[in-house]
Amino acid sequence: MDSIVIRGGNRLNGSIPVSGAKNSAIKLMAASILTPEPLRLTNMPRLADTRFLGALLRQFGISVTESDGADGQQTVFDAKELTSNFAPYDLVRQMRASFNVLGPLLARTGHAKVSLPGGCTIGARPVDLHLMALSAMGAVIELEEGYVTAQAPKGLRGAEIEFPFVSVGATEHALLAAVMANGTTVLKRAAKEPEIGDLARCLISMGAKIDGLDTDELVITGVSS
Repeated sequence: MDSIVIRGGNRLNGSIPVSGAKNSAIKLMAASILTPEPLRLTNMPRLADTRFLGALLRQFGISVTESDGADGQQTVFDAKELTSNFAPYDLVRQMRASFNVLGPLLARTGHAKVSLPGGCTIGARPVDLHLMALSAMGAVIELEEGYVTAQAPKGLRGAEIEFPFVSVGATEHALLAAVMANGTTVLKRAAKEPEIGDLARCLISMGAKIDGLDTDELVITGVSS
């Protein structure tokens, strides 16, 4: 088997640039779906997961442009016009977090069809809390042949959502949808991991109003209010 041999005894020195956290970056990438204005993310990690999600965003007609800048590697996402709201299994299966495009697509276009992360085996990749939150905001959800079809032709509406237990993914997904809902959404028993704060601050910079950061109760005033 492969091995790494380390011989000590030498003084360590130097500096290494550290890129942004993947867990934050991929959710900020999903936020680009919400706006027709370009979203620029700096200090981006260049990893398989960000490449996979970039490919999925291009599936929706979003321009993804990578470059090097003063703030490290950066990517500009331009979702001026969405040409599709369908996320096929072959792309979603490569990274479970890709499922979180459902909420933003639904919030912006009123309908979306996204593969379950595990295809037809919903029990292997539970997303029930994600769907519960979207349903509470007025989405009509149907599950068929491994796909989730969600509709909200008149837009999502604010709701009070209390998660039965803390879920980072469900909290992020609810945030991504609630910022475009009509009215106020309250997320109780919300996750408080660093990536939640990163996503919330990005959404705030995009025009959303979110209160309760660093607590387990987030209050989101939708931009459609």
